[in-house]
Amino acid sequence: MNQRIPIAVTVAGSDSGGGAGIQADLKSFSANRAYGASVITALTAQNTLGVSAIEDVSPEFITAQMDAVFSDLSVDAVKIGMLSKIDVIHAVAEGLDRHNLKSVVLDPVMVAESGDPLLAKEAVSVLVKELFPRALLITPNLHEAARILDSEMACGRTQMLQQAHALNKLGACAVLLKGGHGESDKAEDILVSDAGETWFSAPRIDTRNTHGTGCSLSSAIAANLAHGLSLTDAVGKAKNWLTGAIAAADQLDIGRGHGPVHHFHEFWGNKP
Repeated sequence: MNQRIPIAVTVAGSDSGGGAGIQADLKSFSANRAYGASVITALTAQNTLGVSAIEDVSPEFITAQMDAVFSDLSVDAVKIGMLSKIDVIHAVAEGLDRHNLKSVVLDPVMVAESGDPLLAKEAVSVLVKELFPRALLITPNLHEAARILDSEMACGRTQMLQQAHALNKLGACAVLLKGGHGESDKAEDILVSDAGETWFSAPRIDTRNTHGTGCSLSSAIAANLAHGLSLTDAVGKAKNWLTGAIAAADQLDIGRGHGPVHHFHEFWGNKP
């Protein structure tokens, strides 16, 4: 008898360096035991040092990819990442509706780890209006939350909680505000949903190899949702997995800049 394998799809940009974007999402799906498929929204010429060029994929081809994947695969969860332009956001929103996709994790990617912008300024309000209501969960970091809310970056638990609730009021079903860019000795995230408020805490790890952490976390959550976990359990399990991936990141020697996390730290030994 064939085994039913949970299927997750990433709708995001490609990172040619392999540390973030589609590449990180597919690694995260696999590491969290889900089959991964993809819809590519943009191509980036990118490595551990930064982004040197971006080539947008046409809305028509994004639509073709979505229809091809979702008409054939029994998809359990969707992760959405880089959507650089307004017409791309429209195409993705229409595709979600057309295929009645519900378990959607939206990572509102706006800036690369290197500081390079990935989302047009005028597209932010469209992203909020069209995709927040269609997402089961949004996963902004502190910088992204501040940009969406046009406010200062949250500092400390009280301000993080306030901003998470403010984002929730913009239409998101649930919000995971990530505190990885904070200054405390712990990396703390707050989940705000109909079930209440839940804090997730992990020790802050001293490494520069954090490229793709946001992509990896959101896709790990999607993989866990594809397995049927509750939202709170999916986030908690993904947080623990990512903490291990960051802790093991220095085992890899990838590039001369901000390297990737170790997606397969639970599987790879020291020998080939």
